[in-house]
Amino acid sequence: MYTNNDILFPHSAIADLRDERGPAWAALIDEILQLPETHERTLALMLTMIRLNGCMSCETDSFRAMRGCDNCAMQTLKRYKPKDEKLLQLYEKALADVRKYAIEQSGTPLADLIFPKPE
Repeated sequence: MYTNNDILFPHSAIADLRDERGPAWAALIDEILQLPETHERTLALMLTMIRLNGCMSCETDSFRAMRGCDNCAMQTLKRYKPKDEKLLQLYEKALADVRKYAIEQSGTPLADLIFPKPE
């Protein structure tokens, strides 16, 4: 009856976004799909989608949530009016925010996930 959905934009929905915008967006998605789930660039894309989709205000019993995170994200990207350059700027801002947060959390297990220590 209910779609399997998450509280925030999930990593598993990234591949579904590839063809929703132009070539620069598709290239970014292709690059992100090669990275681990905890990589800073992956987290930045997920944060970008959380911000665009309005995941923080999504309720698990809402129509939006019942449709599933992947469908919500695809619809959000289809309805996003600015050019892809603006979308990529939002991604770059999210990447800067992820990096800033990881630096602030330096030495914690969370920061170690984002910036793994060399072996």
